Amino acid sequence: MSHDDPPPAPAKKKSPAEEAAEKRREKLTPGSLMKAVIRSGRGDATPADGDQVILHCTIRTMEGIVVNSTRREHGGKGIPLRFVLGKSKMILGFAEGFPTMLKGEIAMFKMEPKIHYAEDDCPVTPPDGFPKDDELQFEVEMLDFFKAKVVTEDLGVVKKIVDEGKGWETPREPYEVTARITARTADGKEILPSKEVPYFFTLGKSEAPKGLEMGIGTMARKEKATIYVTSTYLTESSVMPQLEGLEEVHFEVELVQFTQVRDMLGDGRLIKRRVVDGSGEFPMDCPLHDSLLRVHYKGMLLDEPKSVFYDTQIDNDGEPLEFCSGEGLVPEGFEMCVRLMLPGEKSIVTCPPDFAYDKFPRPANVPEGAHVRWEIELLGFEVPKDWTGLTFKEIMEEADKIKNTGNRLFKEGKFELAKAKYEKSSLHLNVAACYQKMGEYRKSIEACNKVLDANPVHVKALYRRGMSYMLGGDFDDAKNDFEKMVTVEKSSEPDATAALVKLKQKEQEIEKKARKQFKGLFDKKPGEISEVGVESKNGGDTAGSGEAVTSRDRDGSGKSSLPSAESDHAFDEERPGLIGRIWPSARRIFSSLGLNRCTIL
Repeated sequence: MSHDDPPPAPAKKKSPAEEAAEKRREKLTPGSLMKAVIRSGRGDATPADGDQVILHCTIRTMEGIVVNSTRREHGGKGIPLRFVLGKSKMILGFAEGFPTMLKGEIAMFKMEPKIHYAEDDCPVTPPDGFPKDDELQFEVEMLDFFKAKVVTEDLGVVKKIVDEGKGWETPREPYEVTARITARTADGKEILPSKEVPYFFTLGKSEAPKGLEMGIGTMARKEKATIYVTSTYLTESSVMPQLEGLEEVHFEVELVQFTQVRDMLGDGRLIKRRVVDGSGEFPMDCPLHDSLLRVHYKGMLLDEPKSVFYDTQIDNDGEPLEFCSGEGLVPEGFEMCVRLMLPGEKSIVTCPPDFAYDKFPRPANVPEGAHVRWEIELLGFEVPKDWTGLTFKEIMEEADKIKNTGNRLFKEGKFELAKAKYEKSSLHLNVAACYQKMGEYRKSIEACNKVLDANPVHVKALYRRGMSYMLGGDFDDAKNDFEKMVTVEKSSEPDATAALVKLKQKEQEIEKKARKQFKGLFDKKPGEISEVGVESKNGGDTAGSGEAVTSRDRDGSGKSSLPSAESDHAFDEERPGLIGRIWPSARRIFSSLGLNRCTIL
């Protein structure tokens, strides 16, 4: 490998499950598992880890006697088996045989006892009286397989996506759901017929079986899916009141619509209900951070819906209310809900007094202790301006404004809001950027450290500190920061990769200068004087200017009074100019030549 070649990528570490599967596979010996195709399947796709396989299986002795079967004609219940490869517990013969099958294929697997239920530490238990110590034949029909969404770890709820939905948002308690639903038993009997009018229910109120709710909670709008639910998750509900005797139900679901209903405090007191969808994706396009917000709203007493105490359309001459979030300018419950709205969204909010007007200047017609209802429309918002292009002075002026807001909030007793402002007014990352531009790399690193002390996985702080390390010549520390970015946040990989490429280029550039700088140092015989080239101000090299550098110091003691390859830490704070930048590369050159000590002037 040449000096400039990147190091080989480290071998991917196997997961514990992969290591266990490999160890288990070692039990296979020639002839212990054999397969014969009875009927060919269709296509060329075979199941892989993460796929759910659905199949019928009949087990026979070598004499052809049926000992167990899923098929009715052989004494079974007619209910196919379901496994999720890589997740479900199964005999070794199945784990190795299923991935070889096509859809619709029927195959006969002959298994020695150690490959089925007589395996040491077999993860599944055979039925009573099962001949586990005999060689057996397993006839398997692969009915279907598909990529599965495992909803519960015990595989009691598994989802198959039939048609992808729209957007990222999925419903949760206490969202209101509108869905078309049909249901069949595992053997195909219809138990919940389709209806012209979709079902409507609220998640979390036991209006639908628990497993169905959990499956719907993973669906996007307009998604169609099959949700497989075992008896553990088949709770009685208004949607399906009769569940007795059912071992498993397959629900065919089309999620027509859901209404976002959020319990903001988790105790049912502050509820936000979306009545008109906004534009964009939730929550990425919400004003989560401090912003300038524009809203229309109507406020009324909760118990008296006609008692409107404020309406921007009337009381504000039709103009919207504008306010900056994070500054305590509206009741806390009002702001909490607006931060989770999309532009154009309309929501109804019911709010308790302690998050409405009991801790905020109360309108004259709102009595103390009143529960209120707000109808809010978010017209739009503006995020804070980017400070990247600002001067150091302008950044400090912005910081002062934020700090002054924090002081006001503190005096008003709004300590959480004040704390957020104070933290933002420190602006350590912005200060670090300024120091970096000014060439004060150590001070830039110190500013980043203040952020990382509070949050060790702050990706922007790692990136900015890494850049300062690189510009200051501390390449190993820079590399560590850039690599850590990816482990902390996968989405930062492009930035981290670009930074590592730049770091490599910088190292090569500095090393080239180092080799040029120390040219001739190692060409002399032992005991001879070696001259070190020093880069002049005009870019040229000079050699031997002043006194030559010898292997002894100037006082003749034979002990070096200057930093050496052994004592590079002492040099960190003192190395100036080019020497300081090339020192790490020079040290590597010395080491590659087997030199442990070299005096530098």
